[in-house]
Formats: sequence, C-alpha cells, structure tokens
Amino acid sequence: MRAERVLEFVAKQLVDHPDEVRIEVDEDDREVVLELHVHDDDLGKVIGKRGRTAKALRSLVKAAGSLDDENVTVEIVD
Repeated sequence: MRAERVLEFVAKQLVDHPDEVRIEVDEDDREVVLELHVHDDDLGKVIGKRGRTAKALRSLVKAAGSLDDENVTVEIVD
C-alpha cells in the first residue's frame, strides 16, 4: 500500500528513533486507518506545534491513498 510506505518514510525522517516507528493497518469496507506508533520522546516531533506537522502528514498520506483509490486516515497513537 502506497500510503503506508509514504507514512513510514516521512515519519522516520522526522523522529530521532526511526527504528521504533511502527504502523498498524486497520481496514474496513469504507476506509483504511493507519495507526502511527513512535517513541515517546518523538511524539512532539510527529505532532508539531499546534498539530501542524500531524495535519500535513495526514494530508500527504490521504493524497497517496487517493492514488490507489483508498480513503486513508492517520491516527497518531501515544
């Protein structure tokens, strides 16, 4: 899945502990939910100030998912 690869690549570039980036995929009939897990110290880097980084990440992944005709959302799990 293209969206999952995009999320993994970008998340690993943002964090200090790229080995601890993990993505869980939860699919149903209408959408795909990608749960992003990162090291506790990296949570702020993935969310960003006022959630701007998280919003940009979600937009990027949603666009990648649309290339595969999938409705993709990202949840950042702490």
